[in-house]
Amino acid sequence: MKLLLLGYGRMGKLVEALAPEYGCEVAGVLDSRVNRQGEALGPGAWSDVDVAIDFSTAASTEQNFPRLAALGINTVIGTTGWDEAAARLQHVAADANIGVLAAPNFSTGVVLFEALVARAAALFAPQADFSAFVHEAHHSAKKDAPSGTAATMQGILQMDSGAEVEITSFREGEVVGIHELTLDSPQDEIYLCHDAKSRRGFAEGAVRGAEWLCGRKGFFEFRDVWREMR
Repeated sequence: MKLLLLGYGRMGKLVEALAPEYGCEVAGVLDSRVNRQGEALGPGAWSDVDVAIDFSTAASTEQNFPRLAALGINTVIGTTGWDEAAARLQHVAADANIGVLAAPNFSTGVVLFEALVARAAALFAPQADFSAFVHEAHHSAKKDAPSGTAATMQGILQMDSGAEVEITSFREGEVVGIHELTLDSPQDEIYLCHDAKSRRGFAEGAVRGAEWLCGRKGFFEFRDVWREMR
């Protein structure tokens, strides 16, 4: 399977390094220096690519995705911060009849953690004396806040419990990614945490997600497909 990488930061470089372990070939790497205004994604380009993996920026994703769709290239999107454009990009994908796998986090551990959060929310809902709080921390170079995973946690908690849930975000040093849920009452405190040890799990999930997405049509989330990828 041939991959096209968009974005060549930490995640893009790690995906490139891991791809051969999964029998994938990186056919090209596009960053802002070689893909200004999407010029490297013109008509007829990258006809031999099976799946693109995008770990660029929100602005680049919004610019590049319609071009990838026009080329008929299935795309894995790991970039965050483009939520306001999500509906428009889903329409673009549907019109082009391509496959898209989009997630703020490609860690299988995070999928399990979100399932625990959902179960906690269901148990927490009838307990009027408990309050819920989400805290997330990432490296200082991460631009968006709160993180996509924290926003997903907030959505799960608010939908299942009906309570307002505050998110606090922290950016420091080389923190890979920490997400915490606290359920607090005057008598007790319950604490759940996911602490990413490295970025490798994110990169592996993206590559394995690209394998799963190859040849498929539709708009998918990582939690929709991870069980089939084990």
